[in-house]
Amino acid sequence: MRSPTPRSGSRTRTRERGRAQERAPTRERNRERPSVCPECEVTPVRISDDSELVCPECGLVVEDARIDHGPEWHAFDYDERQQRSRVGGPVTPTLHDKGLSTTIDWRDADATGQALSDRKRQRVSRLRQWNERIKTAGASERTLQSALGEIHRMASALGLPQSVRKVASVLYRRALDEDLVRGRSIEGTATAMLYAACRIEGIARSLDEVTTVSRVERTQVGRTYRYLAGELELGLEPVDPKEYVPRFRSALELPEIVGTTAKEVIDATVAEGLLSGKSPTGFAAGALYIAGLLCDERRTQEAVADATGVTTVTVRNHYKAQVDALDLSTGDDLSKGTRAVLDQEGATS
Repeated sequence: MRSPTPRSGSRTRTRERGRAQERAPTRERNRERPSVCPECEVTPVRISDDSELVCPECGLVVEDARIDHGPEWHAFDYDERQQRSRVGGPVTPTLHDKGLSTTIDWRDADATGQALSDRKRQRVSRLRQWNERIKTAGASERTLQSALGEIHRMASALGLPQSVRKVASVLYRRALDEDLVRGRSIEGTATAMLYAACRIEGIARSLDEVTTVSRVERTQVGRTYRYLAGELELGLEPVDPKEYVPRFRSALELPEIVGTTAKEVIDATVAEGLLSGKSPTGFAAGALYIAGLLCDERRTQEAVADATGVTTVTVRNHYKAQVDALDLSTGDDLSKGTRAVLDQEGATS
C-alpha cells in the first residue's frame, strides 16, 4: 500500500495565509500613514504646495503627486462660498422657481473669460431670452416672481435678515395656493406678508415702518394684512412694546439702564391695562421718555419722536397717560427729586 501523503505543506500554507490576514490591517494602516524614508529611516513631512512627501533629513522625495482627500477650497462667508461654488445653490423659497431652474450668465464670455464671437453672442442672447420666458411661462409664475422680488426689495431696504425673507416668501406662496391674492395688488399682499413675517420672527418693525418702503398706502396694507392673517390662521399675538425698546434706545444713544427702566415702566403700565388700543411704538416711546427722566438721561420729546417714528404729540400723550396710570408724581417708590422732575416736566409739556 502507498503511504498517506504528508499534509505538512498544506498546514504550512494555511498558517502563512492566517498570518497574512493578520498583517493585512497593519498594512492598511501603514498605507494611510506616511512611509519611512528608505535612506535615513526618518518619517518624511508633507509639503502642501505640491503634495509631496519629502524627508526632512536628506531631502529625498519619497512620494510625489499624492491624492489630497481634503476640501478643494475654503470659504469664510456666504459671498465667497457662492463665488467659488461650481454647483447650484440650495433650494430656497425666496425664488419663484426655488432655485431649481437654469441660469445663464449675463456676461458674454466663455469659461476662460474670453469674449464670444458675434455669432455665438447672438446665440447666447437668444438662449438667455428663451430661458427667461420658459421660467415664467404661466401667469401665476410671473405674479410670484414679481411678488418675491418686491419682498426682496423691501427687506433689503429695511435691513431685515434672510429668515424674514424666507418666512414672507412661504406665506405669500400659501396665500397664492389658496387663491387669496385674487383681486388684491401684488405689492400690497407682499408688504402684508413681510410685516407678518416680522411679527412671526420677533423682529420689531411697525406697520408704518414697513409701509415707508412700500408702494402701497398704509390703510390698504393694514386691511390686506388683517384679511390674510385671518384666512391663513396665523394666530399672531399683539406686539409687545418692549420689543421696540432696544432699537429705540440705541437710536437715542442712551445707556442700558434707561432701556431696563423703560421695560419696567411698560410692564407696570400694561398691568394697569393702559396698553389696550394703543400703538406699541408710541407706547414704547412714552416709556423711554419717562425712563430718560428717571435715569437723568434727558432727551427732548422731538428727539424721541424722530428716533421712534412717531409725532411729538404721540410721545407727550403717552407720557402723560403713563405717568397718570402709575401715579409717579405722588408715588412712594420715587424720591422727591424724581417726583419734582416729573412734575416740572408734566407742567411744561
